[in-house]
Amino acid sequence: MATVFESKDAILAAVGQPLGAGEWMTVTQERINQFAQATDDHQWIHVDPVRAKAGPFGACIAHGYLTLSLVSRFLPQVVEVRNMRMGVNYGCDRVRFPAPVKAGARIRGRGELVKAEAVEGGVQATIRVTVEIENEAKPACIADTISRYYF
Repeated sequence: MATVFESKDAILAAVGQPLGAGEWMTVTQERINQFAQATDDHQWIHVDPVRAKAGPFGACIAHGYLTLSLVSRFLPQVVEVRNMRMGVNYGCDRVRFPAPVKAGARIRGRGELVKAEAVEGGVQATIRVTVEIENEAKPACIADTISRYYF
């Protein structure tokens, strides 16, 4: 369940607050193949299960940028901003990929509001989204997302 903010002031007051975790999803080989097709990144570690099984990860792995792109799926699962007239993605800071996501693994996003500052007409919020891999110690991705919410 998402953490709900009703106003700019509520966001500003919540810096340092954990926002909870979203739902688990399975990263299928089909999704990895579709991402490879969309981005023209057909490296064997992503799309050749036979070769990848003998490779360094023991299976095909998701592209790092596929994992990062799923942050846009997880973010609304951990935070909901109400009473705004518009919200926009402003960018990301400090993106890292500590562990690979093997095909068939389940992942989810966990959020934390790490920074917020007033901007004209709204607030700029930096939310750290940690993409967790089920039953793994290291996360797949950590991204400090920057969003602007206009009220």
